[in-house]
Amino acid sequence: MGEIQLSVQELFAMPENSYQLVDIRDERARSYGVIPGSVALSAEELPESQEIDKNKTVVIYCQKGEMSVPAAEALQEAGVDAKSLNGGYLAWLMESMKQKEEAKKEEETPEYVEIEQSIRKKFRKTIWCRFTRAVREYELVKEGDKIAVCISGGKDSMLMAKLFQELKRHNKFNFEVVFLVMDPGYSPANRQIIEANAKRMNIPITIFESDIFDAVFNIEKSPCYLCARMRRGHLYSKAKELGCNKIALGHHYDDVIETILMGMLYGAQMQTMMPKLHSTNFEGMELIRPLYLIREDDIKKWRDSNDLHFIQCACKFTDTCSTCGGENTSKRVEVKNLIRQLKETNPFVESNIFKSVENVNLSTVIAYKKDGVKHHFLDDYDRIEKKEEN
Repeated sequence: MGEIQLSVQELFAMPENSYQLVDIRDERARSYGVIPGSVALSAEELPESQEIDKNKTVVIYCQKGEMSVPAAEALQEAGVDAKSLNGGYLAWLMESMKQKEEAKKEEETPEYVEIEQSIRKKFRKTIWCRFTRAVREYELVKEGDKIAVCISGGKDSMLMAKLFQELKRHNKFNFEVVFLVMDPGYSPANRQIIEANAKRMNIPITIFESDIFDAVFNIEKSPCYLCARMRRGHLYSKAKELGCNKIALGHHYDDVIETILMGMLYGAQMQTMMPKLHSTNFEGMELIRPLYLIREDDIKKWRDSNDLHFIQCACKFTDTCSTCGGENTSKRVEVKNLIRQLKETNPFVESNIFKSVENVNLSTVIAYKKDGVKHHFLDDYDRIEKKEEN
């Protein structure tokens, strides 16, 4: 059946009805973007799957084209004309972005204008209004602020950057923004995708480099947790160096409710991801989360409506075809699935989880902590009873 590898250019040259695309990545990876028309199957399902069209060339892809090779070989042994997409989803993404950029040069209206219009019109209620509500309700942006909008390259942070551009354009008070990208050791492909998307969306990014990926390379226990803490520290430091007093991160509504449940189920604690925080290590600095009230599904709809494709995870340890498999990630996926199941019988479950940390009644909890000091209901129990008797 010939060469096992198929280049992206060869794929684009094939008649659309002559091949079938099969995505063997997991659900989390696919949530960041897929090649249109793909069938989602695991590598283990492939040989026996009834969804495989044996009358076509089956083109299998993963993240970078490594795990798809043995999957294609297994299908070939079963008598199917199968190929592995060389470079995987990342290679397809880079080539498709290149072709779109060439095509858009012929159009009069820049693409970023259409992206901005979609925020103002089509997604005004679900994205723009919820963004401005969070800014007002939690007092996230004030006169004279200089905010480092931190961009990881994913859908959330890229949308946040466009929302800040819109806010600056329409707001009456003065504030400054810097669109900050930290390169902790990205692969060339991931960095190129981030830069290409920023150019396409007209976001003037400032990039600085660090060696975080190298620093956590040999850490076996909780490398993702350590990496996240180190990245935040570097972002605070660079933002302060640039004269900023705040950093903005792209956590959204679903991140908040998942964090609440994760804390209860796995951490034995009741807490939430706050809309803003004072930094404990960088005096005068704050962390803000302007996407706090925006649903992830609405971000995905905005992304897909504008035919945008972003990186999944830029970590060089997850650039292979298996996605980030850290303990924290697997627990978050588990909680996300749990919420989805609960919603089938209670459509209000998500908003109830969110509101639960707004309606805490301290008279009905066994104990709580404030400023590091633990308070127990027995501390005042007898005193309150005597007061009631009097």
